[in-house]
Amino acid sequence: MNAVLPQPKSVSRDEWLTARLDLLARERELTRMRDAVAAQRRALPWVRVETPYVFQTIDGPKRLGALFAGKSQLAIYHFMLAPGDAAPCHGCAFLADHVDGARQHFENADLAFVAVSRAPLDDILEVRWRMGWRFPWVSSEGGSFNADFGVYYTAEQAAAGEALYNYGTSPGWAGDAHGVSIFARDETGQVFHTYSTYARGAESLLGAMNWLDLALRGETSTGP
Repeated sequence: MNAVLPQPKSVSRDEWLTARLDLLARERELTRMRDAVAAQRRALPWVRVETPYVFQTIDGPKRLGALFAGKSQLAIYHFMLAPGDAAPCHGCAFLADHVDGARQHFENADLAFVAVSRAPLDDILEVRWRMGWRFPWVSSEGGSFNADFGVYYTAEQAAAGEALYNYGTSPGWAGDAHGVSIFARDETGQVFHTYSTYARGAESLLGAMNWLDLALRGETSTGP
């Protein structure tokens, strides 16, 4: 049975409209700030990817450049599925549920999508089949990709306080973390890293959460 919603004071339509217009001004301010931040994000300089990362895919081993699948941009979701995990991270699964419906739109806009995990490819494919997902999901098992992009820390790093997640803004832990990284490829095929975000930085990709935030109970995270 659903809990009873808290009942605020009841007001006239005119009083409600006054309060709503005050909120609208704040919402417009937020929209302008979001646009400005997005422009600053797109203006970030690029970093050349020098490491020859190799991923295990259903079509055999592939380098990072091959994951672009003919596009000039690539979004990678760092999915928390480690070797030996029986089930995917709940938060990662929640985000993954949003991908397949949207993927056709951003792939038409020259952006490829791939999920990457440290688990062996067979384990990844089993979870993918069981969850009904269709997006590309590859294994970085045995490589340094996850560690290099700030989503994997060893027990020794955690014990030494060197697991610095989210650009060092929050203490990390031994094992895997989640995040999103964006890459670009130039006309010569050279790959560049342009952006990564972690922790609550991926919340904007959760369409269901955004819908719930419009409602009375809301759905907010208190994560780092």
